[in-house]
Amino acid sequence: MALTDFDLVMFGGSGDLAMRKLLPALYALDRAKELPPTARILCVGRHDWTLKQFLDTVNEAAKPHIAPGSLTPAMWEAFCARFAYVSVDATDAATYQALVDAMRTDAGVTRVFYLATPPSLFASICLNLASCGLATSNSRVVLEKPLGRDLDSARQINADVGRVFAESQIFRIDHYLGKEAVQNLLALRFGNVLFEPLWRREWISDVQITIAEELGVGNRMGYYETSGALRDMMQNHLLQLLCIVAMEPPLSVTPDAVRDEKLKVLCSLKRFTPTTLALNVIRGQYRSGHVNGVAVPGYRKEPDADPQSRTETFVAVKAEIDTWRWAGVPFYLRTGKRMADSLAEIVVRFKSIPHSIFAQSTGSFQPNCLVIRLQPDDGLQLNLMAKTPGDGMRLKPVELELDFRETFRTPRMDAYERLLLDVLRGHLTLFMRSDELEAAWEWVEPILNFWEQSDSEPMPYTAGTWGPAAASALIGRDGLQWREEALPEMEEE
Repeated sequence: MALTDFDLVMFGGSGDLAMRKLLPALYALDRAKELPPTARILCVGRHDWTLKQFLDTVNEAAKPHIAPGSLTPAMWEAFCARFAYVSVDATDAATYQALVDAMRTDAGVTRVFYLATPPSLFASICLNLASCGLATSNSRVVLEKPLGRDLDSARQINADVGRVFAESQIFRIDHYLGKEAVQNLLALRFGNVLFEPLWRREWISDVQITIAEELGVGNRMGYYETSGALRDMMQNHLLQLLCIVAMEPPLSVTPDAVRDEKLKVLCSLKRFTPTTLALNVIRGQYRSGHVNGVAVPGYRKEPDADPQSRTETFVAVKAEIDTWRWAGVPFYLRTGKRMADSLAEIVVRFKSIPHSIFAQSTGSFQPNCLVIRLQPDDGLQLNLMAKTPGDGMRLKPVELELDFRETFRTPRMDAYERLLLDVLRGHLTLFMRSDELEAAWEWVEPILNFWEQSDSEPMPYTAGTWGPAAASALIGRDGLQWREEALPEMEEE
């Protein structure tokens, strides 16, 4: 589908997100000839720079994040010709005249305002865009996370932005929804008859969703200390993945059909009480250790850290969904920094066979397991039992694997490329609706309140491990294991 001409206005256009992710993604789209020839990128910042000074920054900060094989002098020059730089104070309406002067007035040009700024600026930017006449019916606004710190602040953001833009104009980014493997999960579930009869409580034992990082907080201490793993990852990325796994078949892939079903999942999540929360939510904080053989400091020893900080860098949650399809099936969600590996995956584990007809005891059999890998390499893996070659009926686990990169061998978009393209096309399916955002915060907020009222501290775990021992105990109470804990046992069969 060809794009209409557009002016993309990027607030925070000289910031870290723009340089590391957004501008490289736009370059990739331009190189793939996805952008109209006359489309422009207007980067907005507070620096009083000339265009040359801004382009020097782009060369220094954004260019290194582009794959060298995709860079040619001619393409880079053509890409840079799309840029304008405008100095604006986001909170000062008088400075927006420079932006008004820089933008085209042609009614056929779509205006996209990308707010890669702290959420505290969202209201000022939107109101100032409206006051100077830039927020029109042909405009769209993109909101980067964090979308609030709690339910009240999320509602305030929705209200502030909603005073200027209609819901159909608002694109709330969750970059995990732009990953190819996440969209393939929709195809797996709703494009094949094979799994739908099994995708329910009668056949599924449990679901595990993990987003783990080897990295620590790095230079994000200022943000992370006020956020923590629950706000940074659980409230958005992990809950969105849970919704796609658990949602009912939508009527179509149109935006509201999909988002209606995701909202139903969020509203069906069993709410925590103080008693169930203490049993089913684990928080941790990494201490010094080794990651890939390199010694790393603990969270409280990182630069600019509070030596008494109680900010969590790890969260594990046992969630339950009160619906006919999922009643009684535990969903285990976990995320953490300074973990043993960097990965994001969804593990759907099926129930054990009821009776073994083979000489082995039933207990030696591994349950069938579907693994959806989101990163580092996206793909699908189905674990089955098969007979080993030779005499006798001895079974062992085997893997049927689909590597998307090897299978399709086509150029692949990263998450921001896909999401930016959908914004420019006006496709809302992969973006959160306001009621989704608020429903997610309604489920998370009791956890935040419990921690704030409690004197307990996050449980320590050594950097380079899979988190606190209590996370293994959480899933172990149900006679289960996290996938990496079960892998050695599988290999011994």
